[in-house]
Amino acid sequence: MIISPEMAVPLQEGRPVRAALLLPLSGPSAGVGTAMLNAAQLALFDTAPENFTLLPLDTRGTPDGAAAAARHAVSEGVDVILGPLFSGDVKATGPIARQANLNVVSFSTDRTAASQGVFVLGFLPGPQVERVVSYARSQGMSRFGALLPNTEYGRAVSQAMQETLRRGGGTLVATEFYDPNANDLGQPVRAIAAQADSLDAILLPDEGLRLRALASQLAVAGVDTTRVKLLGTMLWDDPRLGQEPALVGAWYPLPPSAQFMEFQSRYAQSFGSRPPRIASLAYDATALAAVLARRPNPDFSTASLTNPSGFAGIDGIFRLLPNGTAERGFAVLEVTRAGPREISPAPQTFERPVF
Repeated sequence: MIISPEMAVPLQEGRPVRAALLLPLSGPSAGVGTAMLNAAQLALFDTAPENFTLLPLDTRGTPDGAAAAARHAVSEGVDVILGPLFSGDVKATGPIARQANLNVVSFSTDRTAASQGVFVLGFLPGPQVERVVSYARSQGMSRFGALLPNTEYGRAVSQAMQETLRRGGGTLVATEFYDPNANDLGQPVRAIAAQADSLDAILLPDEGLRLRALASQLAVAGVDTTRVKLLGTMLWDDPRLGQEPALVGAWYPLPPSAQFMEFQSRYAQSFGSRPPRIASLAYDATALAAVLARRPNPDFSTASLTNPSGFAGIDGIFRLLPNGTAERGFAVLEVTRAGPREISPAPQTFERPVF
Protein backbone atom coordinates (compact mmCIF):
# COMPACT_ATOMS: atom_id res chain seq x y z
CA MET A 1 0.00 0.00 0.00
CA ILE A 2 1.00 3.61 -0.31
CA ILE A 3 2.19 5.10 2.95
CA SER A 4 1.94 8.82 3.46
CA PRO A 5 4.79 10.44 5.39
CA GLU A 6 2.17 11.77 7.83
CA MET A 7 1.01 8.26 8.77
CA ALA A 8 3.38 7.92 11.73
CA VAL A 9 0.34 7.87 14.03
CA PRO A 10 -3.15 6.43 13.45
CA LEU A 11 -5.43 8.78 11.58
CA GLN A 12 -9.14 9.19 12.06
CA GLU A 13 -11.40 9.27 9.06
CA GLY A 14 -12.31 12.72 7.82
CA ARG A 15 -15.26 14.08 5.85
CA PRO A 16 -16.73 12.09 2.93
CA VAL A 17 -14.38 12.06 -0.07
CA ARG A 18 -15.10 11.19 -3.71
CA ALA A 19 -12.41 10.52 -6.29
CA ALA A 20 -13.20 10.17 -9.99
CA LEU A 21 -11.31 7.48 -11.91
CA LEU A 22 -11.17 8.26 -15.64
CA LEU A 23 -10.27 5.23 -17.76
CA PRO A 24 -10.96 3.84 -21.27
CA LEU A 25 -13.61 1.29 -20.29
CA SER A 26 -14.91 0.95 -23.86
CA GLY A 27 -13.25 1.15 -27.25
CA PRO A 28 -9.92 -0.35 -28.40
CA SER A 29 -8.19 0.13 -25.03
CA ALA A 30 -11.00 -1.24 -22.88
CA GLY A 31 -8.89 -4.21 -21.82
CA VAL A 32 -6.21 -2.00 -20.31
CA GLY A 33 -8.81 0.29 -18.76
CA THR A 34 -10.63 -2.62 -17.16
CA ALA A 35 -7.38 -4.00 -15.74
CA MET A 36 -6.58 -0.61 -14.24
CA LEU A 37 -10.07 -0.43 -12.73
CA ASN A 38 -9.49 -3.88 -11.22
CA ALA A 39 -6.21 -2.66 -9.73
CA ALA A 40 -7.97 0.39 -8.28
CA GLN A 41 -10.51 -1.92 -6.65
CA LEU A 42 -7.70 -3.84 -5.00
CA ALA A 43 -6.37 -0.57 -3.62
CA LEU A 44 -9.82 0.27 -2.29
CA PHE A 45 -9.94 -3.05 -0.46
CA ASP A 46 -6.45 -2.55 0.96
CA THR A 47 -6.43 1.12 1.93
CA ALA A 48 -9.75 2.94 1.63
CA PRO A 49 -11.52 4.25 4.74
CA GLU A 50 -15.30 4.23 4.97
CA ASN A 51 -15.51 7.89 4.00
CA PHE A 52 -13.86 7.27 0.60
CA THR A 53 -15.79 6.58 -2.63
CA LEU A 54 -14.35 5.92 -6.08
CA LEU A 55 -16.35 6.98 -9.15
CA PRO A 56 -15.20 5.13 -12.32
CA LEU A 57 -15.98 7.03 -15.56
CA ASP A 58 -15.45 5.88 -19.14
CA THR A 59 -13.31 8.13 -21.36
CA ARG A 60 -13.79 5.83 -24.38
CA GLY A 61 -10.09 6.40 -24.98
CA THR A 62 -10.67 9.72 -26.76
CA PRO A 63 -10.15 13.39 -25.81
CA ASP A 64 -13.86 14.11 -26.30
CA GLY A 65 -14.76 11.16 -24.09
CA ALA A 66 -12.27 12.28 -21.45
CA ALA A 67 -13.67 15.82 -21.47
CA ALA A 68 -17.21 14.49 -21.04
CA ALA A 69 -16.07 12.24 -18.18
CA ALA A 70 -14.30 15.18 -16.51
CA ARG A 71 -17.42 17.32 -16.74
CA HIS A 72 -19.44 14.49 -15.21
CA ALA A 73 -16.87 14.19 -12.41
CA VAL A 74 -17.17 17.92 -11.67
CA SER A 75 -20.97 17.69 -11.62
CA GLU A 76 -20.70 14.87 -9.07
CA GLY A 77 -18.66 17.07 -6.73
CA VAL A 78 -15.52 14.93 -6.65
CA ASP A 79 -12.46 16.05 -4.68
CA VAL A 80 -9.78 14.82 -7.10
CA ILE A 81 -9.54 13.23 -10.54
CA LEU A 82 -7.43 10.10 -11.07
CA GLY A 83 -6.54 9.41 -14.71
CA PRO A 84 -7.08 9.57 -17.61
CA LEU A 85 -4.56 7.36 -19.37
CA PHE A 86 -3.66 8.87 -22.73
CA SER A 87 -1.85 12.15 -23.30
CA GLY A 88 -4.55 13.72 -25.45
CA ASP A 89 -7.20 12.71 -22.92
CA VAL A 90 -5.19 14.30 -20.11
CA LYS A 91 -4.81 17.55 -22.06
CA ALA A 92 -8.58 17.61 -22.66
CA THR A 93 -9.28 17.00 -18.96
CA GLY A 94 -6.91 19.62 -17.51
CA PRO A 95 -8.81 22.84 -18.36
CA ILE A 96 -12.10 21.41 -17.07
CA ALA A 97 -10.48 20.32 -13.81
CA ARG A 98 -8.69 23.65 -13.35
CA GLN A 99 -11.92 25.59 -13.82
CA ALA A 100 -13.40 23.51 -11.01
CA ASN A 101 -10.27 23.90 -8.82
CA LEU A 102 -9.58 20.16 -8.96
CA ASN A 103 -6.19 18.49 -9.26
CA VAL A 104 -5.62 15.63 -11.70
CA VAL A 105 -3.30 12.66 -11.09
CA SER A 106 -3.11 11.11 -14.55
CA PHE A 107 -1.50 7.90 -15.80
CA SER A 108 0.19 9.44 -18.83
CA THR A 109 3.85 8.93 -19.69
CA ASP A 110 3.97 12.17 -21.69
CA ARG A 111 5.73 14.99 -19.91
CA THR A 112 4.00 17.55 -22.14
CA ALA A 113 0.65 16.50 -20.66
CA ALA A 114 1.73 17.90 -17.27
CA SER A 115 0.50 21.39 -16.44
CA GLN A 116 -0.73 23.44 -13.52
CA GLY A 117 -2.69 21.06 -11.30
CA VAL A 118 -2.25 18.16 -13.74
CA PHE A 119 0.26 15.51 -12.70
CA VAL A 120 1.59 12.62 -14.79
CA LEU A 121 2.20 9.56 -12.64
CA GLY A 122 3.34 7.34 -15.53
CA PHE A 123 6.90 6.17 -16.03
CA LEU A 124 8.47 9.16 -17.75
CA PRO A 125 11.68 8.53 -19.70
CA GLY A 126 13.53 11.37 -17.97
CA PRO A 127 13.90 9.80 -14.49
CA GLN A 128 14.83 6.48 -16.09
CA VAL A 129 17.60 8.04 -18.15
CA GLU A 130 18.80 10.05 -15.18
CA ARG A 131 19.05 6.96 -12.99
CA VAL A 132 20.99 4.73 -15.37
CA VAL A 133 23.26 7.50 -16.69
CA SER A 134 23.98 8.81 -13.20
CA TYR A 135 24.85 5.29 -12.10
CA ALA A 136 27.22 4.99 -15.05
CA ARG A 137 28.79 8.30 -14.04
CA SER A 138 29.27 6.94 -10.51
CA GLN A 139 31.21 4.05 -12.06
CA GLY A 140 33.64 6.41 -13.76
CA MET A 141 32.00 6.77 -17.16
CA SER A 142 31.94 10.25 -18.66
CA ARG A 143 31.67 10.02 -22.46
CA PHE A 144 28.33 8.88 -23.84
CA GLY A 145 26.67 8.10 -27.13
CA ALA A 146 22.99 7.61 -27.89
CA LEU A 147 21.32 5.53 -30.60
CA LEU A 148 17.67 6.53 -30.58
CA PRO A 149 14.44 5.86 -32.46
CA ASN A 150 13.28 8.91 -34.38
CA THR A 151 10.02 9.09 -32.46
CA GLU A 152 8.51 11.30 -29.79
CA TYR A 153 9.85 8.85 -27.21
CA GLY A 154 13.34 8.90 -28.70
CA ARG A 155 13.41 12.69 -28.73
CA ALA A 156 12.26 12.79 -25.09
CA VAL A 157 15.08 10.40 -24.19
CA SER A 158 17.56 12.57 -26.07
CA GLN A 159 16.45 15.66 -24.15
CA ALA A 160 16.65 13.78 -20.84
CA MET A 161 20.15 12.57 -21.69
CA GLN A 162 21.34 16.10 -22.37
CA GLU A 163 19.73 17.45 -19.19
CA THR A 164 21.21 14.67 -17.05
CA LEU A 165 24.73 15.24 -18.34
CA ARG A 166 24.39 19.00 -18.02
CA ARG A 167 23.42 18.66 -14.36
CA GLY A 168 25.68 15.79 -13.35
CA GLY A 169 28.67 16.12 -15.64
CA GLY A 170 29.75 14.09 -18.62
CA THR A 171 29.80 14.61 -22.37
CA LEU A 172 27.37 13.52 -25.05
CA VAL A 173 29.86 12.67 -27.79
CA ALA A 174 27.52 11.26 -30.43
CA THR A 175 23.78 11.01 -31.07
CA GLU A 176 22.20 9.11 -33.95
CA PHE A 177 18.52 8.67 -34.72
CA TYR A 178 17.04 5.84 -36.77
CA ASP A 179 13.70 5.15 -38.39
CA PRO A 180 12.15 2.36 -36.29
CA ASN A 181 10.21 1.18 -39.35
CA ALA A 182 13.26 0.90 -41.60
CA ASN A 183 14.49 -2.52 -42.68
CA ASP A 184 18.13 -1.44 -42.72
CA LEU A 185 19.54 0.35 -39.66
CA GLY A 186 23.14 0.00 -40.76
CA GLN A 187 23.93 3.67 -41.36
CA PRO A 188 23.15 5.03 -37.84
CA VAL A 189 24.72 1.94 -36.26
CA ARG A 190 27.93 2.44 -38.22
CA ALA A 191 27.96 6.17 -37.38
CA ILE A 192 27.90 5.40 -33.65
CA ALA A 193 30.37 2.54 -34.02
CA ALA A 194 32.82 4.86 -35.79
CA GLN A 195 33.14 6.84 -32.54
CA ALA A 196 33.20 3.86 -30.20
CA ASP A 197 36.85 4.44 -29.25
CA SER A 198 35.76 7.79 -27.74
CA LEU A 199 32.82 6.36 -25.78
CA ASP A 200 32.36 4.80 -22.37
CA ALA A 201 28.68 3.94 -22.84
CA ILE A 202 25.89 4.01 -25.43
CA LEU A 203 22.24 4.58 -24.52
CA LEU A 204 19.95 2.30 -26.55
CA PRO A 205 16.30 2.86 -25.54
CA ASP A 206 14.43 0.26 -27.58
CA GLU A 207 12.86 -3.12 -26.97
CA GLY A 208 12.23 -6.61 -28.26
CA LEU A 209 13.68 -7.93 -31.48
CA ARG A 210 14.82 -4.49 -32.67
CA LEU A 211 16.83 -3.93 -29.48
CA ARG A 212 18.58 -7.27 -29.89
CA ALA A 213 19.24 -6.58 -33.55
CA LEU A 214 20.71 -3.15 -32.82
CA ALA A 215 22.96 -4.51 -30.07
CA SER A 216 24.15 -7.30 -32.35
CA GLN A 217 24.81 -4.89 -35.22
CA LEU A 218 26.82 -2.60 -32.93
CA ALA A 219 29.03 -5.54 -32.01
CA VAL A 220 29.44 -6.55 -35.66
CA ALA A 221 30.30 -2.92 -36.52
CA GLY A 222 33.19 -3.03 -34.07
CA VAL A 223 31.78 -1.84 -30.74
CA ASP A 224 33.37 -3.86 -27.95
CA THR A 225 30.42 -4.18 -25.58
CA THR A 226 32.66 -5.55 -22.85
CA ARG A 227 34.33 -2.12 -22.78
CA VAL A 228 31.60 0.22 -24.03
CA LYS A 229 28.63 -0.29 -21.71
CA LEU A 230 25.19 -0.47 -23.30
CA LEU A 231 22.48 1.33 -21.32
CA GLY A 232 18.71 1.06 -21.57
CA THR A 233 15.41 2.20 -20.13
CA MET A 234 12.41 0.37 -18.70
CA LEU A 235 11.71 -0.89 -22.23
CA TRP A 236 14.39 -3.46 -21.45
CA ASP A 237 12.17 -5.23 -18.92
CA ASP A 238 12.54 -8.59 -20.69
CA PRO A 239 14.18 -11.63 -19.03
CA ARG A 240 15.24 -12.93 -22.47
CA LEU A 241 17.71 -10.12 -23.18
CA GLY A 242 20.60 -12.28 -22.02
CA GLN A 243 20.10 -14.45 -25.10
CA GLU A 244 21.83 -11.71 -27.10
CA PRO A 245 25.57 -11.83 -26.26
CA ALA A 246 26.08 -8.12 -26.98
CA LEU A 247 23.56 -7.22 -24.25
CA VAL A 248 25.14 -9.32 -21.51
CA GLY A 249 26.57 -6.93 -18.92
CA ALA A 250 24.36 -4.01 -20.04
CA TRP A 251 22.50 -1.87 -17.48
CA TYR A 252 18.96 -0.53 -17.26
CA PRO A 253 16.65 1.01 -14.61
CA LEU A 254 13.53 -0.64 -13.23
CA PRO A 255 11.24 -0.03 -10.27
CA PRO A 256 11.88 -2.37 -7.33
CA SER A 257 10.16 -5.65 -8.13
CA ALA A 258 9.12 -7.18 -4.80
CA GLN A 259 5.94 -5.15 -4.26
CA PHE A 260 4.88 -5.44 -7.89
CA MET A 261 5.32 -9.23 -7.85
CA GLU A 262 3.11 -9.44 -4.77
CA PHE A 263 0.55 -7.17 -6.43
CA GLN A 264 0.70 -9.26 -9.61
CA SER A 265 0.02 -12.44 -7.63
CA ARG A 266 -2.91 -10.93 -5.73
CA TYR A 267 -4.37 -9.50 -8.93
CA ALA A 268 -4.19 -12.90 -10.63
CA GLN A 269 -5.88 -14.57 -7.67
CA SER A 270 -8.67 -11.99 -7.70
CA PHE A 271 -9.27 -11.59 -11.44
CA GLY A 272 -7.87 -14.74 -13.05
CA SER A 273 -5.17 -13.15 -15.18
CA ARG A 274 -1.90 -11.25 -14.89
CA PRO A 275 -2.22 -7.45 -14.92
CA PRO A 276 -0.52 -5.27 -17.53
CA ARG A 277 2.51 -3.47 -16.12
CA ILE A 278 0.69 -0.13 -16.15
CA ALA A 279 -2.05 -1.40 -13.80
CA SER A 280 0.12 -0.60 -10.79
CA LEU A 281 -0.33 3.11 -11.53
CA ALA A 282 -4.07 2.85 -10.93
CA TYR A 283 -3.44 1.01 -7.67
CA ASP A 284 -0.94 3.60 -6.46
CA ALA A 285 -3.06 6.61 -7.44
CA THR A 286 -6.16 5.17 -5.77
CA ALA A 287 -4.24 4.25 -2.63
CA LEU A 288 -2.70 7.73 -2.53
CA ALA A 289 -6.15 9.32 -2.68
CA ALA A 290 -7.47 6.91 -0.05
CA VAL A 291 -4.61 7.69 2.32
CA LEU A 292 -5.17 11.43 1.96
CA ALA A 293 -8.88 10.85 2.60
CA ARG A 294 -8.07 9.41 6.03
CA ARG A 295 -6.95 12.76 7.36
CA PRO A 296 -9.31 14.62 9.69
CA ASN A 297 -9.37 17.34 7.04
CA PRO A 298 -8.80 15.60 3.67
CA ASP A 299 -6.64 17.75 1.46
CA PHE A 300 -5.98 17.21 -2.26
CA SER A 301 -4.31 20.55 -2.84
CA THR A 302 -1.12 20.88 -4.85
CA ALA A 303 0.83 21.39 -1.62
CA SER A 304 -0.52 18.13 -0.23
CA LEU A 305 0.08 16.10 -3.38
CA THR A 306 3.63 17.45 -3.79
CA ASN A 307 4.80 16.61 -0.27
CA PRO A 308 8.61 16.51 -0.68
CA SER A 309 8.88 13.36 1.43
CA GLY A 310 6.92 11.53 -1.24
CA PHE A 311 5.01 8.28 -0.98
CA ALA A 312 5.75 4.56 -1.25
CA GLY A 313 3.77 2.35 -3.59
CA ILE A 314 3.73 -0.77 -5.71
CA ASP A 315 6.53 0.65 -7.85
CA GLY A 316 8.67 1.99 -5.01
CA ILE A 317 8.94 5.54 -3.77
CA PHE A 318 7.60 8.42 -5.83
CA ARG A 319 6.78 12.06 -5.39
CA LEU A 320 4.80 14.47 -7.49
CA LEU A 321 6.66 17.65 -8.39
CA PRO A 322 5.20 21.16 -8.75
CA ASN A 323 5.85 21.06 -12.52
CA GLY A 324 3.43 18.12 -12.81
CA THR A 325 5.97 15.35 -13.33
CA ALA A 326 6.80 12.47 -11.00
CA GLU A 327 10.18 11.59 -9.51
CA ARG A 328 10.79 7.92 -8.76
CA GLY A 329 13.31 5.69 -7.08
CA PHE A 330 14.64 3.12 -9.56
CA ALA A 331 16.95 0.17 -9.12
CA VAL A 332 19.66 -0.56 -11.70
CA LEU A 333 19.74 -4.05 -13.19
CA GLU A 334 22.40 -5.83 -15.20
CA VAL A 335 21.62 -8.20 -18.05
CA THR A 336 23.07 -11.68 -17.48
CA ARG A 337 22.63 -14.92 -19.40
CA ALA A 338 20.57 -16.25 -16.49
CA GLY A 339 18.30 -13.20 -16.33
CA PRO A 340 18.47 -9.69 -14.85
CA ARG A 341 20.53 -9.07 -11.70
CA GLU A 342 20.12 -6.05 -9.44
CA ILE A 343 23.41 -4.20 -9.06
CA SER A 344 22.17 -1.01 -7.39
CA PRO A 345 19.04 -1.06 -5.21
CA ALA A 346 16.28 1.49 -5.42
CA PRO A 347 16.39 4.16 -2.70
CA GLN A 348 13.91 3.83 0.15
CA THR A 349 13.45 7.54 0.83
CA PHE A 350 13.98 10.92 -0.82
CA GLU A 351 16.22 12.12 2.01
CA ARG A 352 19.22 11.71 -0.26
CA PRO A 353 19.27 12.62 -3.93
CA VAL A 354 17.63 10.00 -6.15
CA PHE A 355 19.98 9.07 -9.01
